[in-house]
Amino acid sequence: MKKQMLSLMLGTSFFAMASCTSSTEPAKEAASSTEMSKETPATPVEAPKETGVEVGGAMMVPSKNIVENALGSKDHTTLVSAVKAAGLVETLSGAGPFTVFAPTNEAFAKVPKATLDNLMKPAMKADLTKVLTYHVVAGAYKSSDLKDGMELTTVQGGKIKLMKKDGAWWVNGAKITIPDVISSNGVTYVIDGVLMPK
Repeated sequence: MKKQMLSLMLGTSFFAMASCTSSTEPAKEAASSTEMSKETPATPVEAPKETGVEVGGAMMVPSKNIVENALGSKDHTTLVSAVKAAGLVETLSGAGPFTVFAPTNEAFAKVPKATLDNLMKPAMKADLTKVLTYHVVAGAYKSSDLKDGMELTTVQGGKIKLMKKDGAWWVNGAKITIPDVISSNGVTYVIDGVLMPK
């Protein structure tokens, strides 16, 4: 009986010692790995930032479509409102490609207020659509594609004329202030006037 008790006690103490030894080893490994991570911190890999053109305080990037880019520009809130009122958001968000001559808020401010207010009325949606589609050409024309005196047929059906004067491009008398704003579905030119179809 004494022998059995002694062997049982020895066996128990052996297992207790073994378990203590094995439980401290992973703790040591964990501690050493923690120390290593302190010494060599992992630096997060940043995705390269997309380059674009700044318009109205926002970066216009090629991964966004024409409407998505325009929505970010504080200089084009009137144009965005007009596009929404005319129901052209879906069209200008489509595959395209399109070339859009985008008047700024200041350009719209040159239009008599009564005329602009009238165009924004729901009853005048067809007329507003004609004005806006007169600013859109099928196809993506970069400034390198433009030629002095070139005429382009708009989505509205009328023609617009491009001219180079004093080192700048003009379209129907409106100056192009920012060229080559590239979007996923075309090119936008910021202009300082509203183009009115005849």
